Amino acid sequence: MNGTTGQTRHQDRVWSVAEHLDDVLSKIAPLDPIELQLLDAQGCVLVEDITVPVALPPFDNSSMDGYAVRAADTSAATQDTPVPLTVIGDIAAGPGELPSVGPGQAARIMTGAPVPPGADAVVPVEWTDGGAGEGPAAEMRAHSAAPQDAGGEVRVHRPAAAGAHIRTRGSDVTEGEPALAAGTVLGPSQIGLLAALGRGTVRVRPRPRVVVLSTGSELVQPGEALGPGQIHDSNSFQLTAAARAAGALAYRVGAVADDAETLRSTLEDQLIRADLLVTSGGVSVGAYDVVKETLTALSAEEGTVEFRKLAMQPGKPQGFGLIGPDRIPLLALPGNPVSSYVSFELFVRPALRTLMGLSDVHRPTLRARITDAIASSPKGRRQFLRGSHDAETGTVTPVGGAGSHLIKAMAHANALIVVPEEATEVTADSEVDVVLLG
Repeated sequence: MNGTTGQTRHQDRVWSVAEHLDDVLSKIAPLDPIELQLLDAQGCVLVEDITVPVALPPFDNSSMDGYAVRAADTSAATQDTPVPLTVIGDIAAGPGELPSVGPGQAARIMTGAPVPPGADAVVPVEWTDGGAGEGPAAEMRAHSAAPQDAGGEVRVHRPAAAGAHIRTRGSDVTEGEPALAAGTVLGPSQIGLLAALGRGTVRVRPRPRVVVLSTGSELVQPGEALGPGQIHDSNSFQLTAAARAAGALAYRVGAVADDAETLRSTLEDQLIRADLLVTSGGVSVGAYDVVKETLTALSAEEGTVEFRKLAMQPGKPQGFGLIGPDRIPLLALPGNPVSSYVSFELFVRPALRTLMGLSDVHRPTLRARITDAIASSPKGRRQFLRGSHDAETGTVTPVGGAGSHLIKAMAHANALIVVPEEATEVTADSEVDVVLLG
């Protein structure tokens, strides 16, 4: 980015929230699919329908530690008159030759082991004496401690019906059955299913790489002492965490001083690892608003970023454009902590979810009864206030004031209360739109 002639357009008209969001999303497309190893695909969106190549489970197997038997042989078993059966061997989970269970016989079987020929039921070890010749057994004795239990005799105290404690082949899913549909976000259970189906890799849209940086010479890294006029950089941490929560791979860049050349070189360095760039601060009308100064000076070859006034509070100043040779989307957010976070939720999060290829990119919105009145709201602006939503009562309570610096209130909110542009106040017990953040 070496140009100095201004190609960035600055429009004086005021944009609505919807107009700005529509413009952002119209210029962002889902990332191209790639093949990833299963664990690397966690959090990604599947781009192919997955069908079951082989039934699960692939063979009849025991759901209990016990004895594989012929159900008819146990029909007369009671606590007082147990049925003795001859134990013909052990069947452990894993490969191995299976003995055939004949009349009056039983094979000691472990959970997950294949049911042997001739057997049609499994008697849990607790329904037997475990081969010890005493009362009901609590568990099997270890083979190393009592190898004799793999033979000899076992007494069954309760009857088992045919099919008891057997997980039949295909009882989970059958061969050719749909397993996962394209568009599914791969979480732990979906990864486990793919592994069970024998898939080592899967085709997905990758998680977007997001670079977050904040600007301001007053910003100090958390953990460092503050000097006069300094504050700790909270925005880059908050926005990076928000990007990760949205499903992105987010990288935080240390705060950049209010110097155009420093910001320019930082952005150039970060373009190579970014699918989307997010800045906070420096987008308003001040003499030291370095983000606007730097991005307004881009040449046509370097991209265009437009700075706008939105009919919203907080978050009136916003910037958006595509920069670098690959035209990476950049969203420039205001610097006040609440303004930047609200802007992230409204504009950056939907952009990230669009890059991921998700069909639903928006936070859920519902109606709720507001417990406290809102005395004033700026006419012509859509106001977003922090709120605490109670799902059980269907109510929402404002948290903190309207100030865009009140970061503590944001930390105690789980929703945004939406006051429409035409409203200048909201009475208690009236219904409002609520954007859920959790």
